[in-house]
Amino acid sequence: MLRTRIAVSVAAAAAGLAVLTACSGAETAQPVIAPAAAGGTGGGQIANGQVGNAAPASNESKLVVADVASVGQVLTDQNGMTLYRFDKDTAKPPKSNCDGDCAKAWPPMLATGDVQVQGVDKSLVGKVTRSDGTEQITVGGWALYRYAKDTKAGDATGQGVGGAWYAANAKGGKAGQAAAEAGVVKLSASKIDGLGDAIVDQNGMTLYLFTKDTKKAKTSACNGDCAKTWPAVLSNNGKVELQGIDSKLLGSIKRADGTEQVTIGGWPVYTFSKDLKPGDANGMGVNGTWFVIEPNGCKVGTTPSSTANQAPADSGAGSSNSGAGGTTY
Repeated sequence: MLRTRIAVSVAAAAAGLAVLTACSGAETAQPVIAPAAAGGTGGGQIANGQVGNAAPASNESKLVVADVASVGQVLTDQNGMTLYRFDKDTAKPPKSNCDGDCAKAWPPMLATGDVQVQGVDKSLVGKVTRSDGTEQITVGGWALYRYAKDTKAGDATGQGVGGAWYAANAKGGKAGQAAAEAGVVKLSASKIDGLGDAIVDQNGMTLYLFTKDTKKAKTSACNGDCAKTWPAVLSNNGKVELQGIDSKLLGSIKRADGTEQVTIGGWPVYTFSKDLKPGDANGMGVNGTWFVIEPNGCKVGTTPSSTANQAPADSGAGSSNSGAGGTTY
């Protein structure tokens, strides 16, 4: 079937929210848990603070592509620490503009001999001479740094700091920033194995609704640590491109931090930090409050067409997840 791609202004679509698809039993249906998808992609998957591949000696320079929760695929060093790039640097020509106190907060990744790579195109790797004469590793021309407040492998607390620091991807670009750089958010109708119809974002990641939110809510009930585990889908400049989703279901809300979150069928939508690749739906049924959202704006399992496609319940998958500080969401 031919699908139509629709570019819609979120502000203009908000007026159409009165036309919402009825979701049978949307507030009372019991969760159906999909089997957890295994593994991730890239040079090494980070889980529980460990890199999937053994770390080399600490004095060896190595670049590894790894999956980091809430950010996606990023560059890490030989110890699994996330590497960052600085918007105030330049790539053509390569130049670091982080010295003094800046370099204490963002220690540069210095070259120690030949740089080893895993999952990185060697031709993109280079070096730039810093103001103190040391050589800093670059990828795609961008100088790489660690963040002093990251304390263990898998941390990415420097992401977005000051609107200028971002985890670097395998090409030296900004990890997790593909949508922002493209200037548009894209939501598409898709299918998830074992669950059926679902909405995915421009990176193919599954979207969810939170039943502690309400339809036509003016703000989100998921903030702070909750929002780290369940990142909100934000509109970029008020534009969202839809494929296979009725534009009348599109809307937005203002979050507590002032950002604008996309809604479908009145529900604010989110991704899940523990989904590591397209097709993952590890957040389905978490705590009985998080559900994959269908293209009609309903949670999976509340319409007759989707019920027949459900997989048998698996109580061992997605029963609970903890956010930062030990709070469960």
